Amino acid sequence: MAYTLEQYAALQAAIAEGALTVRYQDKSVQYRSLDEMMRILKLMATELGLNSNNDGGRRYASFSKGY
Repeated sequence: MAYTLEQYAALQAAIAEGALTVRYQDKSVQYRSLDEMMRILKLMATELGLNSNNDGGRRYASFSKGY
């Protein structure tokens, strides 16, 4: 599913307010729980490339002489 930044921001705002209903443009979505909202927010962030825990795929080498 393709999410927009507007949908992401609306869901974030609803979570911050403690509301289970999210409105954006002319649409309204009713969620069952905060847990459901958080899971969808995480899914949206992943699809939109907003995850802050992404270190760019860097890997660091380690060497040992084996003593």
